[in-house]
Amino acid sequence: MSGPNGDLPMPVEPSVGEEDDCFGEAEYAAINSMLDQINTCLDHLEEKNDHLHARLQELLESNRQTRVEFQQQQQQQQQQQQQLSEGPPSAKPNP
Repeated sequence: MSGPNGDLPMPVEPSVGEEDDCFGEAEYAAINSMLDQINTCLDHLEEKNDHLHARLQELLESNRQTRVEFQQQQQQQQQQQQQLSEGPPSAKPNP
């Protein structure tokens, strides 16, 4: 039966007649294999995280640029509306 984290239960104390080394070569090889798999998974996750981070940075910059362009367009539209509401400038003779 495995523990709450999927751990294999380990004896707390070696029973009488066992060697001081609780693990044999096969157990060490299995542990090393599992650690290699975990390391590979972590490397893959780190690569995905780096890729996502780069994409999010690109998206953030794109959104900033779009916002600036949108604000500029709105300012131009407001200026045009003000000019239309004021009417054309009247020609005043110079004194």
